[in-house]
Parts: sequence; structure tokens; C-alpha cells
Amino acid sequence: MATTRTTTKPPPPAPVPVEPAPCQPCGGTGNVAITVRVGRKRRPVGQQDGLCLNCLGSGTDPDA
Repeated sequence: MATTRTTTKPPPPAPVPVEPAPCQPCGGTGNVAITVRVGRKRRPVGQQDGLCLNCLGSGTDPDA
């Protein structure tokens, strides 16, 4: 005759939430520096913030 079990199994551990990896070009901010060029010779005069085209501003790596 089989023995009966008096205790129950412990519940399985909760899965660890996986955080999405940050985007490499923007570093997870969603913004990248865009060079501003002016004049006929297109000389650079400064930089401004632009939308990251890799993650489209979300800041997460799309390949993760």
C-alpha cells in the first residue's frame, strides 16, 4: 500500500520580471544629438535634440 503525503509542496518561486534593455544609440533616453548645419557650405554650428530612430523615442532596445 502507498504511503500518503502529509505535507504539500511549496509554491514555485515567483518569476523575476525582466527589464527591457536600454537602446544603444540613445542610452535609453529616446533623444540623440543632431548636428545643425547652416549656410551654403553646410558648416556645423551646434547640436539639438532629435528623436532616436532606432527605438522611436521609447528608450528600449527593439531587438531585446
